[in-house]
Amino acid sequence: MTDSKDDEQALALQVNAQYVKDLSFEVPGAPGIYLELNQQGGPELSVRVDLAAQPVDENGHFEVVLQLVVEAKLRDKIVFLADLSYAGLFTLNLPEEHIQPVLMIECPRLLFPFARAIIADMTRDGGFPPVLLQPIDFMALYRSRVGELAQEEPKGNA
Repeated sequence: MTDSKDDEQALALQVNAQYVKDLSFEVPGAPGIYLELNQQGGPELSVRVDLAAQPVDENGHFEVVLQLVVEAKLRDKIVFLADLSYAGLFTLNLPEEHIQPVLMIECPRLLFPFARAIIADMTRDGGFPPVLLQPIDFMALYRSRVGELAQEEPKGNA
């Protein structure tokens, strides 16, 4: 049998809470846009993903915010705009070098299914077919951002 202290140390990532931090859904052209959609067909969707992570205290608690912005356009008109900031409060018990990758890859991966469901429900409740977002490769997103930051860093003085 293991000691509860050993169990706590073995738990490297703990989800303490998940919550909607900010939520917005707009249909600026309603009600006319619904008639246009019936005549013209479906809108073109664009999705923007953003991540932010920050420490909450000195005890290994971090807030991670996954922001999803879905914009639907019909030609040059905005059909709808869905903006969700979905957050989680996490406790990390990890070596320092592993904290950033876990915050930017594993934590959003845990948040995404819930955020995806909220976006689908929100668009359906707005009178449109539900938007079912495809899975996001958070590892590729993290690597891309690390690469961008490395290119931005000034080179040493020669």
